Amino acid sequence: MARTARVAFAEVDPRLEAMARTLGLSPWRTFLEITLPLARRGLLAAAVMGFSRSLGEFGATIIVAGSIPGKTQTLALSIFSDIQSGRDRDATLLVGVTVALAFVAVYAVELLMRRPSAGRESA
Repeated sequence: MARTARVAFAEVDPRLEAMARTLGLSPWRTFLEITLPLARRGLLAAAVMGFSRSLGEFGATIIVAGSIPGKTQTLALSIFSDIQSGRDRDATLLVGVTVALAFVAVYAVELLMRRPSAGRESA
């Protein structure tokens, strides 16, 4: 999913974003009003692929890891259990934790994938 989303954002012409900035749009508004709409098809494809993949992974996780609360319960299984038990607030909190972890992971990968600048030597 992250690769597909990255490609969708990379295909947005940076000149369009630069023009929006010169016309007075803030970076945030440029992202919301220019970048997101231009990348929407790729982002939708990424979401569909991620959802499809998660359907298969959930079944495998519940069978292999089991779902013993406090022992073998994964984050996804805990969210599922909370929703089934009517603890929507707990489930929402765990979804927030999951989203935060996903953003941290994507950011870490982006940092690791950056090429060193021309002035610095690579290790």
